[in-house]
Amino acid sequence: MIDTHCHLYLDQFENDIDAVLKRASEAGVSHIFLPAIDLNSLPKMDQFEYPDIAFHKMAGIHPTSINEGKGTNKDTLLELCSRDDFVAVGETGLDYYWSEDYKTEQQESLRMHCRVAKAVQKPIVLHNRDSTTDLLDVIEQEQDGRLSGVWHSFTGSVEEGKRALDLGLELGIGGIFTFRNANVDQAVAQLPIEHMILETDAPYLAPHPKRGKRNEPAFVTYTAERLAEVMDMSLQKVESVTDENALQLFGVN
Repeated sequence: MIDTHCHLYLDQFENDIDAVLKRASEAGVSHIFLPAIDLNSLPKMDQFEYPDIAFHKMAGIHPTSINEGKGTNKDTLLELCSRDDFVAVGETGLDYYWSEDYKTEQQESLRMHCRVAKAVQKPIVLHNRDSTTDLLDVIEQEQDGRLSGVWHSFTGSVEEGKRALDLGLELGIGGIFTFRNANVDQAVAQLPIEHMILETDAPYLAPHPKRGKRNEPAFVTYTAERLAEVMDMSLQKVESVTDENALQLFGVN
């Protein structure tokens, strides 16, 4: 299995990272993708090494970091994302949950990330909270046939999911999908698994039955199991399809 979205470098893993990676390996996790929150995240990504697990870095500025006054310019982001050791641009996106005071700044940052992603021909990783219409509108305006990416932690409706797919995005399926009261599974069941990838967003949003605990890469198993139920597929098939989708999206062998 592949965890396509995990913040392993955060303080929540500082005291037991070796045990976390051991559990991930034992669960069958073979790749872990590391989205940035801001540029200070990047040096911390180089510390990870574990047998049979490949780690992949991204560079970007999270929308809530924009609210905090953090950011970067296009040239710096372009230089970073041009490097072979960065597989994607992000995470970026929009988040109106905590504040709507920075909508303009967040949208400007998102557009800049989109243009860098197109320039370096790498996928963009999109955070979305309470901002679906604006997010998809920006992607539609920036899509010229060169933009690929993923709506990370998909929580949309069937119609929103179809619009995202039409815009060239994949859907990241994570912990919220497993929550019994979220109804995300009902939308996911009506969308094609051929455009889905698995993720944890660890340490956040642990899936059922670990909800409320610190999330970690090994817990991607629970999301895969629930997706197998929803799609009426074997777990092996779900793993195979979502793994292939992830490797293809991020251009990883």
